[in-house]
Amino acid sequence: MARQTQGNDDFEYRSYRVWDTPTRLFHWINAICVLALIATGLALLYDDALGLSAAGKILLKSIHAAIGYVMGLNLVWRFMWAFYGNRYARWAAILPGGRGYLAALRAYATSFLSGEPQQFVGHNPAARIGVSLLLLLLFVQLATGLVIAGTDLYWPPFGRWFAQWVAATGVDPTMVLPGASDLIDKASFQAMRALRKPFVAVHEFTFYALAVTVLFHLAAVVVTELHEGGDITSAMFTGRKILSRKPTDSP
Repeated sequence: MARQTQGNDDFEYRSYRVWDTPTRLFHWINAICVLALIATGLALLYDDALGLSAAGKILLKSIHAAIGYVMGLNLVWRFMWAFYGNRYARWAAILPGGRGYLAALRAYATSFLSGEPQQFVGHNPAARIGVSLLLLLLFVQLATGLVIAGTDLYWPPFGRWFAQWVAATGVDPTMVLPGASDLIDKASFQAMRALRKPFVAVHEFTFYALAVTVLFHLAAVVVTELHEGGDITSAMFTGRKILSRKPTDSP
């Protein structure tokens, strides 16, 4: 602990344990997966401009889906950990709402605009909105992505059902593979693609929304760290924040 005096203000720097190991692991695994999904997703959206062959598209879809499974398992783990983690990793500290939340949000906004923002060990009231939006968008991407993986690649958990739907009469559904047009019933395949269409639309829209939200998230981290301090970025490596004033959500 260190004390520093500046003018009439007395700052006492203190280290607070905030992000436990599972939460930090989730964050960095999720960050890597999201960046990889954005990159492969953009390549899939502009596959014609890139001149990808049919086999190349299937390979890229497979890579994109495989990364999506990793992201999905990581996300499900985070949802579960929100019931068992430390106080800053739990739903009560993540989701906006609850008793006194609006008052806390107004107080934080007022302090931020005044130039002396409140400091928090965990997420501040505004950050809780952003984090919840990110988790929601990731969940929508996971749900729609699983359906698309089932229709495109016949991968679990829905792939077997889609393969049974489109398999031609007398064809073993396990033999139905991407691009195997001679093994499918064309009418059933078209019906399956019609069912798939709204999921693709939602997936693409959420893709762009997620990309924009990630940019806002990064900008908010930079602005908050410059304006408030607290070593927000390094805390996701060390698990600790160093604050100059008593945090509003201190233990």
